[in-house]
Amino acid sequence: MFETLSAVRVATGPQPPGPHERWLAEVRPALAHLDLRPLTLLQPRRGYTPDFLSPPPRDAPEAFDAELARIAATPHEQVRREIDRSLADTPGAARSATGTLLRGDPAEVLDLLTGLVAAAWRSLVAPYWPRLRALLEADIAYRAGRLAEGGLDLLFAELHPSVRFHDDVLVRAHGDDDHRDLAGAGLVLLPSAFKWDQVVVVLDPPWQPTLVYPARGVGTLREAGTGGDLGRLIGRTRALLLTDLAEPAATSWLAHRHRFAPATVSEHLAVLRRTGLVTGERHGYEVRYRRTPLGDALVAGDGLSAGTGRPPPRRTAASRT
Repeated sequence: MFETLSAVRVATGPQPPGPHERWLAEVRPALAHLDLRPLTLLQPRRGYTPDFLSPPPRDAPEAFDAELARIAATPHEQVRREIDRSLADTPGAARSATGTLLRGDPAEVLDLLTGLVAAAWRSLVAPYWPRLRALLEADIAYRAGRLAEGGLDLLFAELHPSVRFHDDVLVRAHGDDDHRDLAGAGLVLLPSAFKWDQVVVVLDPPWQPTLVYPARGVGTLREAGTGGDLGRLIGRTRALLLTDLAEPAATSWLAHRHRFAPATVSEHLAVLRRTGLVTGERHGYEVRYRRTPLGDALVAGDGLSAGTGRPPPRRTAASRT
């Protein structure tokens, strides 16, 4: 369920596609027949998304229909409370046409949202689920091995660049000013393929405390596309990194995403930068890289050879946020 909601974010704009550009191109025809605005409005880029839409898993993974039934059984007062909280995080959302719809009768709104989640699953996620699930299960197995090998320190040291564990305290950099003493309740670690760029923390009762983080190797979901002419021209690893830099990313993020050593990523980025295919800009203590127009043209080489004769239009900063 969480992957379905995150796929909606990627497909409709609040979250950039990152490593899912090819997937987005494939599902775009299906999007033309779906009105996902209610789900999009309830998922602000920074802010609260109703927990009832993707409740943290309780035990072993459930089938999609069972998860959908949990949503449909949400108490109506909870539906109203969480929707109001979410809309408050987006200026003007409550007064928009979609916001007015979402503040209607909770029973009708719940039916609407349940149907939209089901439609999003069928069109955006279900056709890709076997490969996505294999990726997520592989990540869980890897994390379990790291926990057994080095305990919590090793587990959280490799979980995500923005997360650190020190003196029995888990800290998320750039997170909200929230604090929760687990008091023995435990913490669910939930890997995600579509939430590829950040971690999400669920702390509100009655939900089990949960940390959602990007699964290892999300970039490998499209590695098949780096084995053709581009891979033969500049090398498979550089082709993979170049393809992944439509959006700015730091060395540590790329290393985490593709399971490379940071030194390996730095070496390849240096080559791509010297040849004019990527550029870097400093943000605080890190440098974030992205493709140049020349890099865009190289990645879009199949489109150029088909007769477009020019690289794709450059996206503006506004179109990426």
